Amino acid sequence: MTQIEHAWGSGPSARYEALATPFRPILQRIRATAVERDNNRILPFDEIGWLREAGFPRLRLPVEHGGAGATLPELFGLIIELGAADTSVTNALRSHLGFTEDILNAAPSLARDAWLKRLGGGETIGSGFSELGEGTVGTVATRLSRRGDHWVLNGRKFYTSGSLYADWINLGAVTDTGETVGALVPTKADGVTILDDWDGFGQILSASGTAIFSDVALTDDHLNPVRERFRYTGGFFQLVHLATLAGIGRAGADEVAQLVKDRKRSYPHANADLPAADPQVLQIVGRVRGAAYAAGAIVLKAAEALERTYQARLSGDAAAEEEAGALADLEVSQSVTVVTDIVLEATTLLFDALGASAARKSYGLDRHWRNARTISSHNPRIYHHRAIGEFAVNGTWPERNWGRALRPAPAGS
Repeated sequence: MTQIEHAWGSGPSARYEALATPFRPILQRIRATAVERDNNRILPFDEIGWLREAGFPRLRLPVEHGGAGATLPELFGLIIELGAADTSVTNALRSHLGFTEDILNAAPSLARDAWLKRLGGGETIGSGFSELGEGTVGTVATRLSRRGDHWVLNGRKFYTSGSLYADWINLGAVTDTGETVGALVPTKADGVTILDDWDGFGQILSASGTAIFSDVALTDDHLNPVRERFRYTGGFFQLVHLATLAGIGRAGADEVAQLVKDRKRSYPHANADLPAADPQVLQIVGRVRGAAYAAGAIVLKAAEALERTYQARLSGDAAAEEEAGALADLEVSQSVTVVTDIVLEATTLLFDALGASAARKSYGLDRHWRNARTISSHNPRIYHHRAIGEFAVNGTWPERNWGRALRPAPAGS
């Protein structure tokens, strides 16, 4: 069945159903065991492998480089569908998808060609920019030192989502001269240790824990070929989270509807003998589904703004790209504030349609709120509300990319 037949609405393009159809049997397989994996901490190596083989990580690459040439709205439509299957898998691929945008937006070079070949060959990228400790986000203590004809990497990273499943870790480090640089580190290199020590109550299988680098030898070729990230970086990474939230909404809506349909017990003061005939219960199911529908529609609308920025980049009009990027940041911020609210509410509200049995771990309904709450903590609504207000009242553009450049950690930290 198509999205339209499920009443989730049409996809973002005329070819979307043809693009999505080959992936849907895989997504169904992933979704079928999502609760078991979450309850038993079974890492989704196989599931990510299925997606790699099917070409999901290559969606945005041009056809001549092994991809599908998907637009950004098409990509985000499929991220929503993947989020409905398993949000940990979505989060594990987030950094890879972002690195792909870096390469697509990069100026022509031999390094760009080399990475297009690697990505087209199925190699994937994990995250390694965040570090624990004092200071603001983007502060870097990981060191990259020159030793003769090569570099040596030492340090620790956290929130390394997806790196446990990936071929490379994309990270930031500081050199002995104080310069901050990016590097791509093979996950199997000597001195690299990746731990599954993420202890959050949500997104527990996204491998967002620690990566340790001990005298890892790197060559000049390992330094990141892209010095400046793509203009819509902040909006892109935020929107992956929102698409995942929209997927959570869909999964929660589907599961509560099925449980109400199957439920044979009702309360003494209910409006019908069966919950499936109780108008108040049906009202709850409808509210949850409506929230999921709205979240998906909002995500796809914001994805159009990212696509406009990408197209402006391709046109070579720097001024148009900057304006489109600033507007995209605003559209994503406006999306964050609404999608977060309605999905968090929906993942709590769905329990009102069911009895105490809804708390059974075998149903796994709690994972929807836990995952939504964890993802939402990466998208702090308070700052997005403020940025929207500053633009609306004072015409102030939001801070570019929702973040600052990497900078060295203070001495002694």
